[in-house]
Amino acid sequence: MDCIFCKIARKEIPKKFDYEDEYIMAFADINPVRPVHILLVPKKHYEDLYNLDDQNVLFSMHKGVRKIVDDKKLIGQGFRIITNGGGAQLVNHLHFHLMGPVDSQEKI
Repeated sequence: MDCIFCKIARKEIPKKFDYEDEYIMAFADINPVRPVHILLVPKKHYEDLYNLDDQNVLFSMHKGVRKIVDDKKLIGQGFRIITNGGGAQLVNHLHFHLMGPVDSQEKI
């Protein structure tokens, strides 16, 4: 695959990770919309959540979200997790946006 996230996973593009394990990597979004805006990305290429067929990736995403939320002290500050699919994403490689702090009254 020639997508940017696959290149990051293969270490062709250097990136500082906020979290990494066997299945996923997490790093700062290059165009943040919140003070905390981290992308959680599977190392294996999946076009979107609909096409994900490995529960280990979802479990790793959950572990990564918990670690980042704790590290960035977002409990009580509000956070949002967003993913797009079906061709709606800018990069057609599954990724979750973890953003915060977010007020409960804030519109998406």
